[in-house]
Amino acid sequence: MFPEALAELRKAVELSGDAPRNIAALGHAYAVSGQPAEAHKALQKLDQLAKGRYVSDYGRALICAGLGENSRAVAWLERACQERSSWMVKLKVDPRLDPLRADVGFADLVRRVGLAP
Repeated sequence: MFPEALAELRKAVELSGDAPRNIAALGHAYAVSGQPAEAHKALQKLDQLAKGRYVSDYGRALICAGLGENSRAVAWLERACQERSSWMVKLKVDPRLDPLRADVGFADLVRRVGLAP
């Protein structure tokens, strides 16, 4: 049901006044629905917003994970960890990060965050 999900996420972005978390969710949805150009536009939008306000790097990681850019996603998560993003508590349960679970760097990050022994 990608068309319906994308429509709802676009509306969420509009109604939230471009909330970065909604842009990230929309970008991830574009990525996993086979629309990489739109996903990259969402990344660009986050970069633009970051010039004037806080934008967690966790959102960028979500989009990259959806695009299959796993090493880039893990790098963004490393930055999110360094910035102490509150979203890091979701590392073990956010299904959008499932493609990263086999990555050694991701596993190490989960451990360093304190979510694994």
